[in-house]
Amino acid sequence: MPFLHTPTPFTMDKLAPFHHSPPLLQNHKPKPIRTHSPPSLSVALTTTSSLETTPRPTHVPNLGSLNGFTADSNTLDSVKAMHAQMIKKGNKWNSDSMAKHLITSYLELGDCKSAAVVFFVGFARNYVMWNNFLEEFKSFGGDPSEVLEVFKELHCEGVVFDSRVISVVLKICASVMNLWLGLEVHASLIKRGFELHVYVRCALMNFYGRCWCVESANQVFHEPRNLDDLLWNEAILVNLKNERFVKALELFREMQFMTSKVNATTVLKILQACSKKGALNEGKQIHGYVLKLAMESNLSICNSLIIMYSRNGKIKLASRVFDSMKDHSLSSWNSIISSYTTLGYLNDAWNLFCKMERSGTKPDIITWNSILSGNAIVSSYKEVLIILRRMQAAGFRPNPRSITSVLQAVIEPGLLNFGKEIHAYVIRNGLDYDAYVGTSLLDMYVKNDCLTSSQAIFDNMKNKNIVAWNSLISGYSFKGHFDHAKRLLNRMKEEGIKPDLITWNSLVAGYSMRGHTKEALALIHDIKISGLTPNVVSWTALISGCSQNGNYSESIEAFVQMQEEGIKPNSATLSSLLRTCGGLSLLQKGKEIHCLSIRKSFIEDLYVATALIDTYSKSGDLESAHKVFWSAEKTLASWNCMIMGFAINGCGREVIALLDGMQRAGILPDAITFTALLSGCKNSGLVEEGWKYFDMMSNDYGIKPTIEHYSCMADLLGRAGYLDEAWDFIQTMPIKPDASVWGAMLGSCRIHGNIEFAEIAAKELFKLEPYNSANYVLMLSLYAMSNRWEDVDRIKDLMDTRGIKPRQVWSWIQIDQRVHLFSAGGIPHQDEGEIYYELYQLVSELKKFGYLPDLNCVYQNIDEEEKVKMLLSHTEKLAITYGLIKTTSSAPIRVIKNTRICSDCHTAAKLISLVRSREIFLRDGVRFHHFKAGKCSCNDYW
Repeated sequence: MPFLHTPTPFTMDKLAPFHHSPPLLQNHKPKPIRTHSPPSLSVALTTTSSLETTPRPTHVPNLGSLNGFTADSNTLDSVKAMHAQMIKKGNKWNSDSMAKHLITSYLELGDCKSAAVVFFVGFARNYVMWNNFLEEFKSFGGDPSEVLEVFKELHCEGVVFDSRVISVVLKICASVMNLWLGLEVHASLIKRGFELHVYVRCALMNFYGRCWCVESANQVFHEPRNLDDLLWNEAILVNLKNERFVKALELFREMQFMTSKVNATTVLKILQACSKKGALNEGKQIHGYVLKLAMESNLSICNSLIIMYSRNGKIKLASRVFDSMKDHSLSSWNSIISSYTTLGYLNDAWNLFCKMERSGTKPDIITWNSILSGNAIVSSYKEVLIILRRMQAAGFRPNPRSITSVLQAVIEPGLLNFGKEIHAYVIRNGLDYDAYVGTSLLDMYVKNDCLTSSQAIFDNMKNKNIVAWNSLISGYSFKGHFDHAKRLLNRMKEEGIKPDLITWNSLVAGYSMRGHTKEALALIHDIKISGLTPNVVSWTALISGCSQNGNYSESIEAFVQMQEEGIKPNSATLSSLLRTCGGLSLLQKGKEIHCLSIRKSFIEDLYVATALIDTYSKSGDLESAHKVFWSAEKTLASWNCMIMGFAINGCGREVIALLDGMQRAGILPDAITFTALLSGCKNSGLVEEGWKYFDMMSNDYGIKPTIEHYSCMADLLGRAGYLDEAWDFIQTMPIKPDASVWGAMLGSCRIHGNIEFAEIAAKELFKLEPYNSANYVLMLSLYAMSNRWEDVDRIKDLMDTRGIKPRQVWSWIQIDQRVHLFSAGGIPHQDEGEIYYELYQLVSELKKFGYLPDLNCVYQNIDEEEKVKMLLSHTEKLAITYGLIKTTSSAPIRVIKNTRICSDCHTAAKLISLVRSREIFLRDGVRFHHFKAGKCSCNDYW
């Protein structure tokens, strides 16, 4: 019965179901296939009691020795002639080596089909020979599908095959995804009542697991026959290949109860799955099994244990496994070194590298690449380049993996020239063919804001993987070039590449970071339409973008919607939420997230811990911030955050003490540290200390001052009353003053009533920030204080001409989970009558302690009585008064104001804290005032 020659239509009777189990393919669809129509097949088979004997085909004579055959084998015709002679004199052909020679000759001359025929019928076969033949077959350009064609033709000629051949044929079917041939082989086995040998069952399980579904493979395994060790191992491997990790472990446990023995390959695969899935407990159990069966001498298993522990963050356990090994192969050294570098323990990795060389094991390119990649993540580019030179000096040429690691190190701003040098090296050495190198180069240019170069590299890439598409789309998205990003997205779809969640998430992040929350939410909807499900990264990108942009209420709304969708937050989500709470000074909400992070075991996450410090600091709860700081692992970021926390709360001396502690801990300060230090000095009036640290950053640490540092110094000098010195400082700055510097100068002039310098600063600010109402309001206030009403009118006319309206001023206080907003000129509070009644009573009490309204805080040209009334309507006074009415006598009052507190309200708040014995925390803009017993934490220096 021919295989494919008969155009018999496909019928189900040719695929008779198992008579001893449910149909394998019920309710299952095949995986993507390469073949289209099912062949007709009815295989004649013989069973063998032993794999040592192989029945010869009855109509083909045994091939004899090639001795005496001297035909020229340089042409196909001559090889065929020699083959014919061998068949005629078959009694002289008794050596497998002769058949191998003939096979090789056919392959060299491109006749893969004849080579396969010779192998099928030429000599005794075992599995090692089959594997060697298939490797040689493919090395000469042969398609494994041709072997299957030969199998079918030989069957049509009546050749009888044993279980070894059938198992190999099934493996080839799985390899080339020939669904129907493998299926009909199985069907024929069932029809003929052929007793499935263990190797055939293993091959069937592999075939079904790869081509159809893992459930079908498991049904083959569970047939009511004796379960051989090989079957157990194959069943576990098939489930692991199909990502059925839980089922694989379940089979592994059942196997132990059945006293079957797992082989080393299966143990390796399970350990690899434990590494991939983060299954530490399961990995420990497998480790116990390894020790129980004395498999710890297997180097591959020990190497997998090292990787499993390191991937789960347990470097000490990985090190114990390594130290317990009697012998260390090159792979063992590479496994432990890469484990240390991946987790950031670079000094330990170098020590192991040196120990490896002393042991007589020479590092290879993998070893060097591990060192390179580890340093690329956490070290400076200079160290990475030093390692690269050492690697080259040792005789190793950088390969694509080396280049991608080096490119990671030069993605920092300002290192573009180094990146270009590496790009030139890639071109000179022909490494630009590699997709990962191309993608890394593209990413390097994207992160150095060279989108034109990124686009050029992308357009010249022959093999664009989805990472390349995503990198360029994210580059355009993060820079706000949304039209380019969308065009690229459409082009991606046109070229048949389906956008994945990373593609969509980069767009969501870009839009939300630029303040386009509606568009970002629309993209979340587009993700669902595309057939994908927005994940925690999608929502976190939205929440984080809103938070970074100051859209705090939208950030909270997005989190609520995320919860409604059933998406559980991760550590990044909580970090972003905490930034939102810090931005709004939502102390109670921050505490709730703190509790959630403890319950979810996120409290050890460095980003969460740092965000908690930031939230508590910006909510005025320095005590809680300090507790979190000392209980968490201390990094440069956490030190900087705690220093800035004390700085914005006006605790200059504590800031300096923290710097001393940071230095004792061996952590070097960076530019951000000095920004926080100078902020602490300016908020506490520590002029000498400010000069000391400003000089220290460049002289002792080689840190070049940025515009932020110059702004802090100008503010420090100006607030302290050294306006002339501040002016000279600005004039001698090596970089051009920006709005922050002139803004600091104008604010200082407002404090000290210096109109001359104020007008110069305002003139510059009106050029740099022509639509920033705060600068105009400061000048209005300054002129009003000096009774220069004509200048007040002039500034108002200028604002009208430019269409500038004063920024809306508001204050709010949270009581019983509800936010109460008090806005100047906005909707009156519902309890306005009660609030003003209490406020009038309160002012009467304050006057007994010396309170006098500061009329200079009103810049309208009205009579004094009207000015007093206007002072009473200041939003911070109304919020504080409402807090006194609605809260208990022991609870601190916390008020948030969006602009700088005026001197009148500052004086009133100090006296209220004394008269009513209440602590008041007031945040105005970026700093805190802690009023207690008639004093403020700023020491009247703000």
